Amino acid sequence: MRVSLFITCFNDTIFPQTGRAVVRLLERLGHSVEFPMEQTCCGQMHYNTGYQVEAIPMVRRFVEVFGSAEVVVSPSASCVGMVRHMYPHAAELAGDEELAGAVAAIAPKVFELSEFLVNVLGVEDVGAYYPHRVTYHPTCHSLRMLRVGDAPLRLLRAVRGIDLVELPRADECCGFGGTFAVKNADTSMAMLGDKVRCVLDTRAEVCTSADNSCLMNIGGALHRQRAGVGAIHLAEILASTEEGEDR
Repeated sequence: MRVSLFITCFNDTIFPQTGRAVVRLLERLGHSVEFPMEQTCCGQMHYNTGYQVEAIPMVRRFVEVFGSAEVVVSPSASCVGMVRHMYPHAAELAGDEELAGAVAAIAPKVFELSEFLVNVLGVEDVGAYYPHRVTYHPTCHSLRMLRVGDAPLRLLRAVRGIDLVELPRADECCGFGGTFAVKNADTSMAMLGDKVRCVLDTRAEVCTSADNSCLMNIGGALHRQRAGVGAIHLAEILASTEEGEDR
């Protein structure tokens, strides 16, 4: 299958290793990966902050860049949620029937990595090897918007060498929420404190997730506490093998 990688601006700028891991993983599974250089921000940050009209040009950009793709895969549940669930609203706001048609055509072909692997390809064992104690944080967008269910956990359970431990109160938000963490800093920090305590209770070496935004928030707190717990994207674990493609 020919897969177009939607890396998202967040990953491209701060976590490029996650994008490289996605490419290694998909190519190992026998798929070709292309990276449209014209891609840019999906507009989620603007749209969720109230700048909905200003986000419309980014919606147009996305459908222009990925309109001919066979399938689009991203290591970001929140950005995929933006495309699948909010782009139709943006096109309606724009009053543009052509844009609405383009969105309707591309949105069903855009997938978060774990749901693509499990629900589209029907793959759970991707041949990964990761001999570490790991806990999984399900992000709000993956749980409540995309409803990926246990797809990430099914992938993790099939990883050789892993010691996967359940995260207490897993379905609680980590407190990031994009600009929420800035506008409501005290509330965000309280939520983050609860999440970090739950991570530490697992005695995991690594906390993983389907969104680097949440991992940046959780990992930052763990780093400040010198907890010795890493925050690593799911794709990087799945791309790891006994041959050394590790973090």
